Amino acid sequence: MLKEFRCDLHIHTCLSPCADLEMYPRAIVAKSLEERLDVIAVCDHNSSENVIHVVNAARGTRLKILPGMEISSREEVHLVALFDKLDELLKLQNWIYDHLPGKNEESVFGCQAVVNELDEVEGFNERLLIGAAELSIDEIVANVHELGGLAVASHIDRQGFGIIGHLGFIPPDLRLDALEVSVRMGLKEARKEFAELYRMAFIEASDAHFIRDIGRGSTRFLLEDATVKELRMAFRKQRGRLVLE
Repeated sequence: MLKEFRCDLHIHTCLSPCADLEMYPRAIVAKSLEERLDVIAVCDHNSSENVIHVVNAARGTRLKILPGMEISSREEVHLVALFDKLDELLKLQNWIYDHLPGKNEESVFGCQAVVNELDEVEGFNERLLIGAAELSIDEIVANVHELGGLAVASHIDRQGFGIIGHLGFIPPDLRLDALEVSVRMGLKEARKEFAELYRMAFIEASDAHFIRDIGRGSTRFLLEDATVKELRMAFRKQRGRLVLE
């Protein structure tokens, strides 16, 4: 049976150097439940080390956590990768780490804290997560798909790190699954602004870096279950699955 799911598919934790330190797992879960979200995706910059802790923090609640990551390509374009399984995401993380140069300077870029479901700091990531991987957009999208995930262009309505803002267009042969817009534009306005992309699926997400922003941007889906497989069908309008705009 198909039912409606309210999803915020782009949320950062305190692992992202540009996110507030209050974005620890239990706080994210609590705020997501308060906002009546059914599904969230944890998508830190170029890393996934806090995903398991958000998953653990949500155990016993009705909130579903999708493992994700926001990757910065060589072109400095941001892409969200979404998965069903943690091991798929960890393979992507290892690949990204192999192609991510630089070391974080906390005083310049911010803290990158790994925090567990008990609010305990387990360590700090020393990689330059705010940086760009030495991988092209095409390479990233191809590998995400090979690992079974979805590839979504982040905040295409933003000039900074958006694919249209950086490249001026979306390459026609780039196999993106969907396009994300921010709450400041919304889905209806995005359909007008990007009318030439009418064949593409659009989602709205919060890209939350602060607790107060969780759920400010969200998308309603008609699905059988909250899985990447079901989302893929919704993006393709298959078997009754839909993005409810």
